[in-house]
Amino acid sequence: NRRFRGNLQKHIRLSQKRKTGPNSELLSQAFVSNHNVSGVRSRWWLKRGLWALIVAFIFVPFSLRVLPEFIQHFAHTYRVRLPFFLDLSRPAELSLNHTINMYLTSEEGISLGVWHTIPESQWKEAQGKDLAWYQSTLSNGRPVFIYLHGNTGTSALGHHVLVPDYRGFGDSTGEPTEAGLNTDALYVFNWVKSRCGNCQVVIWGHSLGTGVATNIAVKLIEQGVVLDGVILEGAFNAAPQHEIEHPFSWYYWKFPGIGYLFPLPWADNKLAFTSEENLKNIRSPILFLHSEDDHIVPIQSPQKMYEVAVSTQNKERVKMVTFDGSLGYLHNGLYRDPQLPDIIK
Repeated sequence: NRRFRGNLQKHIRLSQKRKTGPNSELLSQAFVSNHNVSGVRSRWWLKRGLWALIVAFIFVPFSLRVLPEFIQHFAHTYRVRLPFFLDLSRPAELSLNHTINMYLTSEEGISLGVWHTIPESQWKEAQGKDLAWYQSTLSNGRPVFIYLHGNTGTSALGHHVLVPDYRGFGDSTGEPTEAGLNTDALYVFNWVKSRCGNCQVVIWGHSLGTGVATNIAVKLIEQGVVLDGVILEGAFNAAPQHEIEHPFSWYYWKFPGIGYLFPLPWADNKLAFTSEENLKNIRSPILFLHSEDDHIVPIQSPQKMYEVAVSTQNKERVKMVTFDGSLGYLHNGLYRDPQLPDIIK
């Protein structure tokens, strides 16, 4: 009996060891570990959720409020001066031996860098000539194109071409605003007219310059002056589209006063450039140039503007020339088209 009881107790102890052995401890540790991991994951998702709420209800509204100021400074990309390390006062470094650089003062404290390219027929004669000689050539009766910012690689096309860098661009001083760009362009126009007499002056705007071109065309009309021609290359219209629903309109109804952080997209717009509206008042011949593959301004935009201009004038005075998308000109490449000189003429 004692042997039996001893064997029974030994068997019980072995059973207890199996139940509380190493495997049981591992299972217990695994359970605790999994529980901790689940807790960490829960806290991680909670933090992400809180950050998402902060972004959605604080950072985004704040960004939308201050964004117009950032657009004012960076939308033009004028702060990135390209190409790097190029002395814009020396156009000869770009093999433009028929071009001279000068500086004009459009208003106190604003110095504008301007390139003057003479007609092709005078290129050889221009070698070694000074600024006074270039300015004197403006009175030779040739048309003058004032090219408002775009790709300055376009040729002179047999005419004078003046390419100003309005304030804040290139080597011009100052801070760009719509009023400031208008002032600069008007100053260059008046400067040219005072030296060329009765010559034809055509304003050629590219991209941003199309907005400036239509602005000054209207301002000159108010002064009793009608431009001899307006060319709009890659034209856009930045007028507010009131029919577009504001993406955060639902927010106004839930939080009174939140409209301060969520102004209408067109509210306080410092860069209006209402070209389409301007076209209703322009009486000059207008030529639209646009590439069908323009990736910045869809061709539907200038087509609508063209229709507005035609309804104001007629198809004899308003033309639109489009370039096939297969040519790959996009937004900045129309100057490469070999037919462009004939189109302009």
